[in-house]
Amino acid sequence: MKFSELPLSPKVLAAVEAAGYETPTPIQEQAIPHAVEGRDVLGIAQTGTGKTASFVLPMLTRLERGRARARMPRSLIIAPTRELAAQVADHFAQYGVNHKLTVALLIGGVSFEEQNRKLDRGADVLIATPGRLLDHFQRGRGWR
Repeated sequence: MKFSELPLSPKVLAAVEAAGYETPTPIQEQAIPHAVEGRDVLGIAQTGTGKTASFVLPMLTRLERGRARARMPRSLIIAPTRELAAQVADHFAQYGVNHKLTVALLIGGVSFEEQNRKLDRGADVLIATPGRLLDHFQRGRGWR
């Protein structure tokens, strides 16, 4: 199977091709069609098998269909560590190169002020570690 056979948007496929990928890994091949449909997916695979792309690529495809609303995040990704959260943000930058989506990364070790500025401008995708997300809520930051 090729990536072009998966139900991904032309913009996402162009980014995947530009990254040099042609063939999805087993986790991607199995997860992407369900995720594009908006169905729940639970996948377990070894490190380096493309799990992050398995949800980032369908999310980008789905985000193309909707439109932003008044600075409110349209998707939320919770990652257990700041390293994993940063990796997810890097994948959004790489595969979302053809999109005009904004990403806010909320992790410890970065100033609240810088993160608040990003949130105030509005973010389509919010990527956070649980602790830092709770810190923002405890400081009065909330989204309605």
